[in-house]
Amino acid sequence: MSNDYDRPINSNSCDLIIKNANVVIPKVGVLRTNILIENGKIKELTNSSASVNYSKSINANDKYVLPGLIDPHVHYGVFSPIEMAAATESKSAAVGGVTTIMRMLRVYESYKEEISKHLEASARNHFIDYGIHASILNSDQVKDITYLYQSGIHSFKIYMNLGSTDNRILMDMSPYRNLRLPKNVFVSDELCNSVVGKSSTFKNSVVLVHAEDHNTCANLIEEKKFEKSKTKNDASDKSPENVKGKQTNLNKDNPLDLWSKCRPPESEVIAIKKIMNMARQFGSNIYFVHIGSNGALDAILYERQIGGCNAYIETCPHYLTHSVDFGDLRGKVVPPLRSKNDVASLWNAIKNGVIDTIGTDHVANTMSLKSGENNDIWTALAGFPGVATMLPVLLHYGVNLRQLPIQRMVELTSFNTSKIFGMFPKKGTIQKGSDADLVIIDLDLVQKVTPDLLQSSSDYTIYDGIKLQGWPITTISRGKIIMENGTVFPENLGHGEFIGINNHITKD
Repeated sequence: MSNDYDRPINSNSCDLIIKNANVVIPKVGVLRTNILIENGKIKELTNSSASVNYSKSINANDKYVLPGLIDPHVHYGVFSPIEMAAATESKSAAVGGVTTIMRMLRVYESYKEEISKHLEASARNHFIDYGIHASILNSDQVKDITYLYQSGIHSFKIYMNLGSTDNRILMDMSPYRNLRLPKNVFVSDELCNSVVGKSSTFKNSVVLVHAEDHNTCANLIEEKKFEKSKTKNDASDKSPENVKGKQTNLNKDNPLDLWSKCRPPESEVIAIKKIMNMARQFGSNIYFVHIGSNGALDAILYERQIGGCNAYIETCPHYLTHSVDFGDLRGKVVPPLRSKNDVASLWNAIKNGVIDTIGTDHVANTMSLKSGENNDIWTALAGFPGVATMLPVLLHYGVNLRQLPIQRMVELTSFNTSKIFGMFPKKGTIQKGSDADLVIIDLDLVQKVTPDLLQSSSDYTIYDGIKLQGWPITTISRGKIIMENGTVFPENLGHGEFIGINNHITKD
C-alpha cells in the first residue's frame, strides 16, 4: 500500500481518497472501487478517480477495505481510571482495526451523580469513538434508567451471575482516582424483572444479559473448593492407601476444566429461560453476551422459536479458539472456556448465521493481578485482553482456515452490532453519508502475537507466541488515519467521540 500527495485538478474534491480497493459492503457484496472521504464521511464510491481533487490518497492495491469494527463488549476503567484507560485501550483497539468500542460501565452509586464524571473524564482521551452500556446493579439504579436513556445510553446490563456467595465484582474506578473498588452485588429475580420492565418502556432499548444462575455456580464452587481441600488433606497423609492415586489426581488437575465444572452450561440454561420468560411480558430486546457453550446456544435458539421478544447472541473470539485444554490460568474467564465440541458448535453457528455479533469481553488487567493471591483458580481474576486480536483471530481462524465468507465476518463485527445498538447507518457499513470508519486488511500478512504488538496496558495475551495470518494495516476513524502498519499516531489522541445512541431497532 502506498500514499501519494499529488493533486489532480477537478471540480470533484475530497479530503482523502482510497484507490483500488476491494470494498466489503454488508448485504451488498465486494466492489472494486474508490472511496472518497470528506469531513469525516463517505462522500462517494466511484470507479473513476482521474478527475478527483484530493488532499491525500491511499492506494489499497486491491486489498480488502472493511467497515471499521465495532466491539460491543469492552471493560476498561476498572484497573486504571478512565482518563488513563481510554488512551491505552482505544489505542489497542485501533491496532486491531476497531473504530468503535462500547464500554461496560459499572458504578454502584446513582448514575445521575456518576455518569457526567465518567463522560467528562472520557472526553479527549480516546483515539476512536466510544459508547456506553450501563450496568444496573441495585434497585435504586433502576430509577436512573430514564436519565441514562435521555443521556444517549440506551443499553443496560444485568449480571445474573452475581448473588449467593458468588457476588464479588470490581466497579469501574472513580475518575482521576487510581483505586480499585470491589463491591458485593446481589442481582435478584426481582431486580432483573424491574430492569427488563423499566428499560422496555423506552423505544428500542436493549438489555444485555450475563446469563449464569448464581445459585448453581455458588453451590458448585463451594463444593469443588471442599473437594479440593479434602484431596489436599488426604494427599498429606503418607499412608499407602492414600499415597496411591490421590496425590496423582491432585497433580493432574486442570484449573480451567475445574472452573468450567464450577460454572456449567446448565447454569446458563437456567438463567436464559428465566430472563426470556420475563422479557416476553414486555416484548424486550435481549442481548446475550459472551455465549460460549453449545448448551447455552441451544437454549437461546429454543427460546427464539417461542418468540415474544428479540434475542440476540454474542460470542467472543476466545470461545472460538480456546477450550479448557488450554489449561493455563490466563484463560480464566466468566463464563468459562468450554470443550472442543463447544468450539466446533460455535463455528457452525457462525457459518449458519445463528450468532449475531462478536464482542471481545476485553479486560485490561495485568498478569500480576490476573494470577491472584495464591496463583490458583479461586483467587485468579476472570477476564483477559482481546480487543486488538479480534480481527486477526477471525481472519486467521475464520476467513483463512475455515473459508468463512468475509461478508459474513463483516456482519458479525460491524453491521449487526450497529443495527442492534442503533448506530446504523452512521456506523457499520460503507455507503454515502456514513462515518468514514474503515479498516484496510492484508489477508497474507503473518505476525506473531506479542503483548507489545497489541499496545494495551495489559502485559499478556492468551494468543502470545501464536502466528496469525491476516492483519489490519490501516485504521481510519471518521476520515482520520489513526493507525498505519501498527503505528498509532499520538497526535490523534482525543479524536474519539462519545456516541449518543439513536436506536433504529424494529421489534419483531
